[in-house]
Amino acid sequence: QLQLVESGGGLVQPGGSLRLSCAASGFTLDSYHIGWFRQAPGKEREGVSCISSRGVRTSHADSVKGRFTISRDNAKNTVYLQMNSLKAEDTAVYYCAAVAYVAVQNTCDMTRGFYWGQGTPVTVSS
Repeated sequence: QLQLVESGGGLVQPGGSLRLSCAASGFTLDSYHIGWFRQAPGKEREGVSCISSRGVRTSHADSVKGRFTISRDNAKNTVYLQMNSLKAEDTAVYYCAAVAYVAVQNTCDMTRGFYWGQGTPVTVSS
């Protein structure tokens, strides 16, 4: 079956780093734009970062800009999210999903997605 699998989450202290991976199973990622989302306890899901199908264009939410970097290796059928300078407010379950790309705005449509993974939890705490 077609699915995305997230991995790399865990417990990290404030200021630490994690690298999340989003791997495709049953299909190739090179035709898809991919977004990273997160959902904290008691809060709605929010868009974090996205990357175009070829990795040429990337974007990040203001809350993570300068700290998170999205990248991809289509040969490995994987998208990554490098998370540096982590803060307590980054604590959430992180998901990846295929998203549409809005050419006029030169960014991903983060209001909806498909081929969702089950998420990987990230906890930032001392």
